[in-house]
Amino acid sequence: MSDGNFNRSLLPHTPYHSGLQAGKSMGRMKAVEAFKAYLSEIEQLTDEEEIRRRVDCFKKLLSARL
Repeated sequence: MSDGNFNRSLLPHTPYHSGLQAGKSMGRMKAVEAFKAYLSEIEQLTDEEEIRRRVDCFKKLLSARL
């Protein structure tokens, strides 16, 4: 019978942290894809160098906020 103290090794494994990281990574990837689509469709940018520069800037902003 437990007296209120417990051993963490007896608890079931919950992959919360790794799942959270995977979710953030997928969200970041989808956000970058959406931003690239925005640049090509709405802004109608065709210059690959300009798109790459703006995407890099967007990635920096995104990583600073997550």
